[in-house]
Amino acid sequence: MPANVWKGSISFGLVHIPVSLQNAVREDHIEFRLLEKNSLCQVKYERVCKKNNKTIPWGDIVKGYEYAKDKFVVLTDADFEKAALATSKAFEIEDFVPADQIDSRYFSKPYYAIPEEGAEGVYALLREAIKETDTVGIGRITIRNKQHLAAVRALDDAIEINLMRFADEVVDQSEFDIPSGEKPKAQALKMAKQLIESLTTDFNPQKYKDQYRENLQNIINAKVKGQSIKLVEAEEPRPTAVIDLLERLQASLKRSGTGSEKPAKTAKTAKSTKRAATKTAKRTSHVKKRA
Repeated sequence: MPANVWKGSISFGLVHIPVSLQNAVREDHIEFRLLEKNSLCQVKYERVCKKNNKTIPWGDIVKGYEYAKDKFVVLTDADFEKAALATSKAFEIEDFVPADQIDSRYFSKPYYAIPEEGAEGVYALLREAIKETDTVGIGRITIRNKQHLAAVRALDDAIEINLMRFADEVVDQSEFDIPSGEKPKAQALKMAKQLIESLTTDFNPQKYKDQYRENLQNIINAKVKGQSIKLVEAEEPRPTAVIDLLERLQASLKRSGTGSEKPAKTAKTAKSTKRAATKTAKRTSHVKKRA
């Protein structure tokens, strides 16, 4: 059993549920070491003083807050514990909010809340109540000397506590140049919806693999054997011009096997058709004159 991330209680009203938090996700990445180029000797980081370039042992390092240029106040472990004292052992649900009102950008990291012995009944009570009201509990929790906004959600048989970002940590979209909410042309929208419907299926996370990690592992395996490997380079996609949009949508629908409508005439296509019709008319005129 992995070590607890946090141990305390979830509270709503006068109800308290002793729980411990366990990671709900695990990192899956390839680790690398830094090496000296020629000897392949491992490179290590050292804590070096900026004034005398001496290595500082961990026992002589403290945490300082720079309140003015090159002026610091030192905080001890006791200071951090004192700041967290009132919030470190209890997670009180302050509000329950409709689940569909929370923007996904606020969610940061999920944990499973595991009930302590004897708390199974009240744990199940909170889980089922959250499910049937379709709500999310919101509160603040302190983990490792840092306070987080957090959400309590029901996830199948488990209660999940998902750390959240505070409002000032979420960047507002108004800071970017994003297209306005004007609706596109009806025909293009209809075809785009058809394309989405043709690609719609149930979510199966096992279907999606980390292709970059797999390619990297293949390269590593080949290098270990003294071999080289050739991977197909992806072409850089080009933005679809508005003039080609309907043609691209139609082609996408055909590829997905649902394209039943005739391709719409774009401005480019219409001009080509008009030129072809003019040439045909001229040829017909010459034929009539000869006759």
